Amino acid sequence: MAILGGIFILGIGIGIVFSSATNFTPESIHSSIEIDQQAPNPELCRDFGASAIVTNMRVFVTLDPFNVFISQPSMRPGCVLRRNNWSILERQNLVTSEQVRDCKNRMNTFGYTGALESDPKISCIYQNDAAGNLFLNTPGAPGARPESDSF
Repeated sequence: MAILGGIFILGIGIGIVFSSATNFTPESIHSSIEIDQQAPNPELCRDFGASAIVTNMRVFVTLDPFNVFISQPSMRPGCVLRRNNWSILERQNLVTSEQVRDCKNRMNTFGYTGALESDPKISCIYQNDAAGNLFLNTPGAPGARPESDSF
């Protein structure tokens, strides 16, 4: 009887932990796998770049008096292509050779939101490593970034 009681209590405890820790609502993202699945053209993005969360917001700066105002950000799934995969965009006539040349001259890469087949929003984007990833700078975390993180 004591064993059955222990199993019952253990089952209730596991059920409570699982139900409070698991949230399957669309407002929550629990892993990078979910981000990868939501990216535009997920297979292409996985094979030739990386999925991303794209945040659009506007910043207003007043000078007299000095203040900074930020609009409410909107977030959507996106993709960042590696530099050596830009030909995908060129073959589909989504970027011109001039846009590619300008982006390449500034050592940037391309990122986009929306499926490539249906009028995507493509931008030449700059990889900013100035601030670093503070999630990786915690005690006990591995030191150097893998080479695959450079786009």
